Amino acid sequence: MNLNIKVPEERIAKFPRERGKSLLMVVRREPFKIEHRIFYEIVDILTPDYLLVLNNSKVIKAKIKLKKPSGKLADFLFVSLDGNLVKGLMKGKVREGWILESKKGRKFEVLGRDDKGYVVLRSEENIFSVLEDEGEIPLPPYIKRESLPEDERYYQTVYAQRPGSIAAPTAGLHFTEEILKTLNEKGIKTVFITLHVGPGTFKPVEDPEKHKMEEEYYEIPEQTLEEILKHKGKGGKILAVGTTSVRTLESWARTGKSVGYTDLFIKPPFEFKMVDALLTNFHLPDGTPILLVAAFMGWDKVKITYEEALKRDYMFFSYGDAMLIL
Repeated sequence: MNLNIKVPEERIAKFPRERGKSLLMVVRREPFKIEHRIFYEIVDILTPDYLLVLNNSKVIKAKIKLKKPSGKLADFLFVSLDGNLVKGLMKGKVREGWILESKKGRKFEVLGRDDKGYVVLRSEENIFSVLEDEGEIPLPPYIKRESLPEDERYYQTVYAQRPGSIAAPTAGLHFTEEILKTLNEKGIKTVFITLHVGPGTFKPVEDPEKHKMEEEYYEIPEQTLEEILKHKGKGGKILAVGTTSVRTLESWARTGKSVGYTDLFIKPPFEFKMVDALLTNFHLPDGTPILLVAAFMGWDKVKITYEEALKRDYMFFSYGDAMLIL
């Protein structure tokens, strides 16, 4: 289960296109057909048969530079909080008892690493206040540049409301308020779920049979669930915006829980119980999102679409272009 496709460095988007003007590959599965459009044309492609489910999680400024006792600065990526104990990712050596210091002089005591390899710090202040004041938007590692002030706008959906993600639900980055308004005027409804994206989204899959997804918190509001079930009951189709929306809906379908943590790993073969269509970006060839897409439309079709994207001007990954699978 591998694409055997290499994405050249110059095709990895370092910055997004103007919102709403990304390229959009429309893939119809049966019969298989590919169309090339611009994202704002989605309002002409979709019909009221579709109900859009969007993830309203908001990216927090989860990356902060901390100074080690040697004076060297290192990036700390916040992952989770347990009381006043902060867990996160940090490259290089850290020792229990070290005091790390932020640029504004805030101090963090190193307590060691946990069983997952995360660095555990004791914080003197509320970590969310610290991050809001000194943190940066945590761009994915493959973008290979420092985050800029404009990334606080670029790397956030226009409908983001619930702070908690350390990576954006990137399929939603293409929507403008005007596109959403036009869809609504055409009778195409949108509803919201929340799934807070964690670091597992960047973890490569070496062996799909042994890979373990990290748990991520999700919520499906009661009104959203009612709208989805009513729409499905009338024979309508559910269009999940992003793999996070897919995992949330399919987790509910398997557990009946509308609030909780999910480690659902979607890979071929997989029976989709809720999702009928998918809007997504072009993903890393060795990550979990590409396996979800393969489960949705088959490896053969994924390979054809990615080869087609490489032949044309599509850009890849978080700030890249979009694919609508119907």
